[in-house]
Amino acid sequence: MSYGLRNSLSERYRVISDLVKKTEEKLARVPQGRLIIKHRNNSAYYYAYGETKNRKERLLSRKNPEEIEVLVQKSYLEMVLKAARKEKSVLENLILKYPETVAEDIYNILPEERRMFAKNIMISDDAFVKRWVNQPYKKKPISDDVPVYITKKGERVRSKSEMIIANMLYDYGIPYKYECPLLVGGEIFHPDFTILRLSDRQIIYYEHCGKMGDPDYVEDMIDRSRKYAFEGIFQGDRLFYTFESAKQPLDVRVVTEMIENSFR
Repeated sequence: MSYGLRNSLSERYRVISDLVKKTEEKLARVPQGRLIIKHRNNSAYYYAYGETKNRKERLLSRKNPEEIEVLVQKSYLEMVLKAARKEKSVLENLILKYPETVAEDIYNILPEERRMFAKNIMISDDAFVKRWVNQPYKKKPISDDVPVYITKKGERVRSKSEMIIANMLYDYGIPYKYECPLLVGGEIFHPDFTILRLSDRQIIYYEHCGKMGDPDYVEDMIDRSRKYAFEGIFQGDRLFYTFESAKQPLDVRVVTEMIENSFR
């Protein structure tokens, strides 16, 4: 969990740093001045202020909304930049002060003569992953007439898209199990990927729906998603989907976004 938290902090810092840079670049291109809104007789009047050194106000016409939009957007960007800079500063301090050694690490760094008598009350992320991954399970059989696709982990999957997804999870270091059985409403489901999210040690499920051009398949997936929901497994929380048809192939950019924002 400590690794997941440290990873999450670093990832958030990367996102916020990028936001600060892009917002500063946008603000560098906007005109001088700021927007003032005055209210009279239940109507709002928009003024540009500080465009020149004399700082006079200039009434902006709603018939020319582009000027208003530019100054409103400038104000919004300035607020975003202020909040992002503040968060960036906080994250810098957190990452700097976050200990290299956390409670889960202590057992493994004990001298051997001590560790052999100590009872570990914490489990590290690595040990937790190893224990989870090594739990045996019975995979759903793949018939011989299905094309052979082998992942980087050396396991056989049912489609090229599943192979791509499995390899992306592997490259990102996301612990997963392929078609691990799951009891849902009295039925045995085999989600395409059962994933261990390290940041909170939550088990989540990823279904790739690869035959969306087949009406019967679509009906089955709708029924399947309903059964997941009745089991308390909701889309966007512990259940994630990607979709594919003959005309719309798997978009790996979507998979990347899911991995970076929801699976770590």
